[in-house]
Amino acid sequence: MSMAVVGLLAGMALGFAGYFGGFGAFVLVAALGAIGFVVGRFLDGDLEAGDFFRPRSRDDRRR
Repeated sequence: MSMAVVGLLAGMALGFAGYFGGFGAFVLVAALGAIGFVVGRFLDGDLEAGDFFRPRSRDDRRR
C-alpha cells in the first residue's frame, strides 16, 4: 500500500472522528495513530528502542 493511500485513510479516519465525535475524539484518534505509527516503524526495524532513551551527542545538536 502506498504512503498516499495510507495518508488518505488516516485523513478520512480523523475526519470521521472529528465530525461524529467532536474534538476530543479527533485528538484521541490522532494520538493513537501516532502511537501506532511509531510501533509500526519499530516492528519494521526502522527504529530501535535505544533511539528514544539515548542522549544526542554534541555533534548532532542544531545551532
